[in-house]
Amino acid sequence: MQAIDFFRNRIDAMINMNDPLAVLATRLPWRQLEESVASKFEHQNRAGQILKAQDMFGTTAALVGAGRSNAGRPKLPIRLMASLLYLKHSFNVSDEELVVRWSENIVWQYFSGMEYYEHRLPCDATQIGRFRRDLGEDGLELLLKATIDTAVAINAVKPKDLERVIVDTTVQEKAIAHPVDSRLLEIARYKVIRAAKRAGIQLKQTFAKESKTLRWKAGGYAHAKQFRRLRRVLKRQHTILGIVMREVKRKMQAADFAPDQPKAASDLAMWLERAERIRTQQRSDKNKLYALHAPEVECIGKGKARKPYEFGVKSAVVVSHKDGLMLGARTFPGNPYDGHILSAVLEQASNLTQDVGLKIKHIVVDLGFRGVDASNPDKEIIHRGKFKSLSKQQKSWLKRRPAVEPAIGHLKSDHRMDRCWLQGALGDALHSISCAAGYNLRWLLRAIARLGIAAVFLRLLQAALLQQRATGRSYRTIGRSWLAGVGNWIGGVVPKNQFFGHAAQGGF
Repeated sequence: MQAIDFFRNRIDAMINMNDPLAVLATRLPWRQLEESVASKFEHQNRAGQILKAQDMFGTTAALVGAGRSNAGRPKLPIRLMASLLYLKHSFNVSDEELVVRWSENIVWQYFSGMEYYEHRLPCDATQIGRFRRDLGEDGLELLLKATIDTAVAINAVKPKDLERVIVDTTVQEKAIAHPVDSRLLEIARYKVIRAAKRAGIQLKQTFAKESKTLRWKAGGYAHAKQFRRLRRVLKRQHTILGIVMREVKRKMQAADFAPDQPKAASDLAMWLERAERIRTQQRSDKNKLYALHAPEVECIGKGKARKPYEFGVKSAVVVSHKDGLMLGARTFPGNPYDGHILSAVLEQASNLTQDVGLKIKHIVVDLGFRGVDASNPDKEIIHRGKFKSLSKQQKSWLKRRPAVEPAIGHLKSDHRMDRCWLQGALGDALHSISCAAGYNLRWLLRAIARLGIAAVFLRLLQAALLQQRATGRSYRTIGRSWLAGVGNWIGGVVPKNQFFGHAAQGGF
């Protein structure tokens, strides 16, 4: 426990403790989170190495560097870093802006577990990304699970309401430029030349000046819809890229090719392979390369008039039918059929809600999930393709299926799901779960403000004081009856509505 500082005020004495974020700081299961992910950040045991030395008795061998080392800078608290991930996606800020706002926002510091206000950065902005990568997909699922458990614990959602969910898919776009052929060819040429230079290969010609002119012409011809001239420019760009690649390959196969670093040779081989895909792919090919730095990007069409094609990865979300709480979020590379991913996303949602003690029974979906009833035998799948065979209650459930669309819209516009800046397919998966956790945190803040959870005891105390004025009873008698009523309500003896109604008679 931290020692008391007599020269500074504690944060809980400086802020309004009825603030929803301050209330949520006391309701989230921080200790369970820290215990669950602590193993990911422990110092690892090292095998060490055996060093041989000569002394007056002969050759001796000693094991050096083995065991667990405690050297280095002490690690930051897990609660601090987890709360930064929560705040980042809840309030839609970048890593750099997050650490600056944290140093200025006293309520954010209280949410992170700080006892005294500190006007400093909590960490370097790059440490947030490293913490997220070390946490992994299963660790971020624990953060999402904590928000679901908290919603049930504060009675913001009834456990029985989680038996009925809505499932839908969307596209989580990647942070790439629109894949234009002219731009891809120019970037491929530049990447190959730069990687060859790092590997120690000197090229006779790099076509830098001509490529710049061709790129400028391609943009003008495309804007003017002069497609015949544009095709001529693209043909010349293909030729230039082929010339550069063949020269690099010839010099790589030479006997005197010996790069200083092995990584330079492997990077050059990688860029050559991707450049070859760019040079040879045709318009109607499958598994095309749309970004050299992100080969996992796919072209997905969702039938939108304003945006026929989106470049990223398919993501599925599970939302509770009645309250709109996010129960799962998962990415699926390869653009699979929606129905084939239903069992996988429901498995994740079931794992995250396992502590509630209920199973997901009713799934409301659109027509993209038809024909998968056999692969989900214990689930009741409801969509409008079965409209004639649905009961009256099921038809009323089906009317609420579009409620998932604004939830997806808020995920994208308010919680950073519109563009994923993280690297690779793993980055896509981590980003999707982080956005869902941020969505749930904002959902909890609204629920706390709506239910008035923070102000309950203050209102009861105010009602008791007003009752004392009206009846003339002593403060001691009023305090005993009030505390007894609070204890009965917490213990479940007195119903919540009855106790609040009795307290309301005091005049608050």
